[in-house]
Amino acid sequence: MSAPARFNPLGAAFRADPYPQYRQLRETRPVHKTLGMWVLTRHEDVQRVLRDRSFSAGLIPRLVTKQAERTPGIDVTRIEQLGRKSLVFTDNPDHARLRGLVNRVFTAPAVATLRPLVEKVAGELLDRTATADGFDAIDDFAAPLPVAVLSQWLALPDDLRAQVGRWTHDIRFLLEPGLMRGDDFTHVCAVVEQFVAALEEVLRERRAHPGDDLVSRLLATETGGGDRLADEELIFVCVMCFVAGNETTKSLIGNGLVALARHPEQAALLRRRPELVRAAVQEMLRYDCPLQLTKRLATRDVEIGGATVREGDQVLLCLGAANRDPEVFARPEEFDVTRDAKGHLAFGHGMHGCLGGLLAELQAEVAFEQLLRRAGHFTPDVDEIEYQDHSFIVRGPRHLPLSLGGAR
Repeated sequence: MSAPARFNPLGAAFRADPYPQYRQLRETRPVHKTLGMWVLTRHEDVQRVLRDRSFSAGLIPRLVTKQAERTPGIDVTRIEQLGRKSLVFTDNPDHARLRGLVNRVFTAPAVATLRPLVEKVAGELLDRTATADGFDAIDDFAAPLPVAVLSQWLALPDDLRAQVGRWTHDIRFLLEPGLMRGDDFTHVCAVVEQFVAALEEVLRERRAHPGDDLVSRLLATETGGGDRLADEELIFVCVMCFVAGNETTKSLIGNGLVALARHPEQAALLRRRPELVRAAVQEMLRYDCPLQLTKRLATRDVEIGGATVREGDQVLLCLGAANRDPEVFARPEEFDVTRDAKGHLAFGHGMHGCLGGLLAELQAEVAFEQLLRRAGHFTPDVDEIEYQDHSFIVRGPRHLPLSLGGAR
């Protein structure tokens, strides 16, 4: 008798392709406890927890505090504040207050006005790096694109723009504190202090000389009752825009390119019908989402899929598994750019749905519009795609050397 399916994100096979394991778990053990947490793989169960506000998003700040206790002698005040006052980690009522303020700036019309900026940045990157001889689609394009776009939207000074990419990569550890060793934790604390100090200078300059940039807009936003973001809250919004938005956008573009390279008939269809690019990006998010896993903490006893989740239990939500649930998506293992992928959970759901999702989608749409115009086909210059291993929750190629057939 074969052993029951068990969630194992540590194996090489899972990193290369988690979907066979997801499928087996969905079919045999959709709700089970392993590695000290409940693992959920069905769309219905994952969406239910994301929608249920009694499940806390504040688990990561607790884990950061535990990590700090194991690393004595460093000042963790700023890190703990970042956890308590960031949209990503807060619960109501703090989350509702912060979201109500920030949502006034991150609107669909505001993001749409960034299209010329995204087109300019994407075009410049491709002009500089994409040739008929090929280029690395991650290092040369997908990684620098979101950093450059955010830097320009915030109107950061040139010397700071040269730093934020590296800082963002270092601070990503905060999303997975269990991966940090003592020296990592000390380094992240120092980088956060540097980032905050630099943005404090930007804030002072922008308060004296406001413009039409994101920092100026966040400074100006207020509720009908006169509530505004405190300076530290505003700075944390900017920091987390980089930390949460960079890896997601980079991996969305990378995973989408892999899907198109492996399904050349879909790439050919997009060239014939460029109006499908927006739907194609939604399908890329469903088919191979950049954020594969997210955690919640139960604050009450609740039954899920016949199992009793107790107050204090950790719950791991497998977004990648939910997005290929055949109960929601017909032919879920097929990549189809004509599909209506409505209902995917790539950017979460409910009150913690990704604030920067619209910007990530815009950047991906522009990226593929420009790449499809420049190239007759995408051919990876490696036999096997190597996926990044610095994160368990994010899925995306570490590098992606491509040959661009028909490149201009």
